[in-house]
Amino acid sequence: MGDAHRIGVVGLGVISRAYLDTLVGRDAVRVTAVADLDASRSAAVAAELPGVRALSVAELLNSPDVETVLNLTVPAAHAEIALGAIGHGKNVYGEKPLAAELTDAQAVLEAAAKASVRVGCAPDTVLGTGVQTARAAVEAGAIGRPLFASAVMITPGHERWHPQPDFYYAPGGGPLLDMGPYYLTSLVHLLGPVRAVIGASSRLRSERVIGSGPRAGERIPVEVDSHVSGVLEHEGGALTTLTTSFDGVGTTAAPIEVHGETGTLTVPDPNHFDGEVRLLELGGSERRTLPPSAGYVGGARGVGLLDFVAADGGRPARASGELALHVLETMTALLRSSAEGRRNELSTSVQRPAPVPLTPVEQRR
Repeated sequence: MGDAHRIGVVGLGVISRAYLDTLVGRDAVRVTAVADLDASRSAAVAAELPGVRALSVAELLNSPDVETVLNLTVPAAHAEIALGAIGHGKNVYGEKPLAAELTDAQAVLEAAAKASVRVGCAPDTVLGTGVQTARAAVEAGAIGRPLFASAVMITPGHERWHPQPDFYYAPGGGPLLDMGPYYLTSLVHLLGPVRAVIGASSRLRSERVIGSGPRAGERIPVEVDSHVSGVLEHEGGALTTLTTSFDGVGTTAAPIEVHGETGTLTVPDPNHFDGEVRLLELGGSERRTLPPSAGYVGGARGVGLLDFVAADGGRPARASGELALHVLETMTALLRSSAEGRRNELSTSVQRPAPVPLTPVEQRR
């Protein structure tokens, strides 16, 4: 374990357990420190993990025993923690979105470039067998030339299950900034970067009611649009229609479908690592399920961080800050388009990440 890459975790909310389950016990990385605004929470987590220290946020960012900061704070704090880590010469890998505001995300990448450190960002679900098998099928010509796609995410809202859902309805939240990264990152893998968007959005409820936990029944304000739809123009010419909503009870629509000249590909939920990829060929009457042919088998939260660490000094990281910045600009451009009522062109682009070959669990360190 002496050569393991040392990780410090900031933010020990619900998602942190999934990351820790993936990272602890690996050969390639070692969690050395944890920090949270609630000191008792960090102490409790550290007590469960041998060799892990509970520190204050400031102490962790300055610790010589941390090489990469895993930033699992709420979206509004993403940029502050990332800049703090970079200011102490550390790499940073964060939960999505990269920042709550595009200018903050740009500042993070600019600071990292000046400090010669690296930035990575979730989601990493797109590196699993679901999206990667779909990408492999598209690139193998299974549907011919891709022409257009649809992406749909509809739920009644996270306040029904999350005991502290406030940030979902605060700046940096909403269905697009919360769930959109899974869909848009997948679409970049499948169809390439986006050059322009047209959007429309609404906010028809001013409050939500917490449905579980100690605050059940409490009303919280809705400060962001809770339904966002739009059209994405990909650089290669394909179009995607996108719907993200916290206002619907449910839907029968596929999470993502890619339509080509000779076939239609149904892509599983990009919030999960795996799932069935189904192909309907021109002239056929039934969809057939494609066997997994690419991606990290049995993936879980943190696979993207392992990929990020493995890419140090070599190939670009697949869950990169540059990809997250492009996805964030796509989302903020959709929201701006909705507010302004016009088409918006993007200023960023990104190269599609390298595809993930089919990688069994035992091949991941």
